[in-house]
Amino acid sequence: MKKTECLAMILAGGQGSRLGALTKRVAKPAVPFGGKYRIIDFPLSNCVNSGIEKVGVLTQYRPLELNQYLGSGSAWDLDKRDGGLFVLPPYAREKGAEWYRGTADAIYQNLNFIDMSDPDYVLVLSGDHIYTMDYAWMIEHHKKKKAQATIGVFEVPWDEAPRFGIMNTDEDGKIVAFEEKPAKPKSNLASMGIYIFNRDYLAKYLTEDAKSETSSHDFGKDIIPKMLADEGRLYSYAFDGYWKDVGTIESLWQANMDLLQDEPPFELSGKWRICSFNPSMPPQFVGKDAKITRAMISEGTMILGTVERSVIFPGVRVGKGAVVRNAVLLPGAVVGEDAVVDYAILAQNCTVEAGAQAVGEENRIAVIPEGEVVTAAAAQRVG
Repeated sequence: MKKTECLAMILAGGQGSRLGALTKRVAKPAVPFGGKYRIIDFPLSNCVNSGIEKVGVLTQYRPLELNQYLGSGSAWDLDKRDGGLFVLPPYAREKGAEWYRGTADAIYQNLNFIDMSDPDYVLVLSGDHIYTMDYAWMIEHHKKKKAQATIGVFEVPWDEAPRFGIMNTDEDGKIVAFEEKPAKPKSNLASMGIYIFNRDYLAKYLTEDAKSETSSHDFGKDIIPKMLADEGRLYSYAFDGYWKDVGTIESLWQANMDLLQDEPPFELSGKWRICSFNPSMPPQFVGKDAKITRAMISEGTMILGTVERSVIFPGVRVGKGAVVRNAVLLPGAVVGEDAVVDYAILAQNCTVEAGAQAVGEENRIAVIPEGEVVTAAAAQRVG
C-alpha cells in the first residue's frame, strides 16, 4: 500500500448559526456558493490539487445532505485505491462522548482513523472557508523549519485584528505567543484555522486534552496555547492569496460578489480547478427581452427579466419585468414577474411572488429562508 505522507482532516460539522436561515437544514460546509459549488468544494479541491489523496471529512450537524453530496469522492478524484475520501461522523469512543465537544475533540475521536492511515503529518482544515491554496508549499515549509506544528496565517487590517486569533512571531516566523481576539493586538497575523502537525506530537496533546475536565477541547483555545506553553516548535506560514471566512451572511454575500469582479480573486477552472458534484442540467434560457449585466448565470436557469451583478444557481427562474441586482439566488429560487430583489440572498426553493420585493442594504443583506414565499403584500425582509 502506498505510504500516506500527509493525511487531511476537514472539520465540516459546524452549525453555522451566524448564517441563520441558510443553515437551518444543512451544515455550513454544504451551503451553495459561486453558482455551482458548495463551500466544502474549496478545501477538498485544494487537497487534490496539492497532491493529498487521503481525506477524512468530520461531520456532525445536519450531515445528510453533505454526506449525499460527498458520495464516494469521485467528483474530486478521491475514490482511489490507496487514498480516498472518508466521511467520519461522531461516535461514542468513550461513554458519554457521542458528539464532538470541540475542534480538538473531533480529531481526538478519530485518532484510530489516523493510526490506520499511518501518516507522517496531519493537516487539519476548516470546511467553511473560501480560498485556493497549495498545501504542498506549507508542508515543505513545515519540514524546512523542523516544526512540530505549523499554522497558516493571513494578514488582516489592523482594525480588524481584534476579531481574530492572532499569532505573534519572531523574525524567523516562529510563534512566540497566541492571543485570542486581543483588544490591543501586537500583530495582524490572523490564524486561518489551517494546521499541520507531526502525527505523534498531535496525538500526545489530544490525548492529554481529552482527560482535562476544564478544557473546551478547541485547537485555538486549548491545544495551541498548551503547545506554546511547553515551548514547542510552532511556526507560522504566511498566505498572501484570497481567503475569506464566510461565517456571516454579509461575508458569504461579499465572497459571491468578489467572483464578479473584472479580475476575480482566483480562477475556478484551469490548472487549479475547483471541482464539484453537479448533475447534468438543461442549458440556460434567456428571453429576448432579458438583460444580463456582470452576472454569473448557471445552466438550467430561465431568465426573462433583468439580472445585474448577481450569482444565479441552477433551477432559478426570473420572470418577465423582474429586476434582480446585487443578489445571490440559490438553486430553485423563483422571482415572479415585476418583482424586485436587491442586496439579497434567496435560499433554495423560495419564491418572491409577482410584484413583491426582497430588498436589503449593502451592509445588511436580506435573506429569504428556504421554501418561504414573499408576497406583494408582505413587508421587505431583512436578516
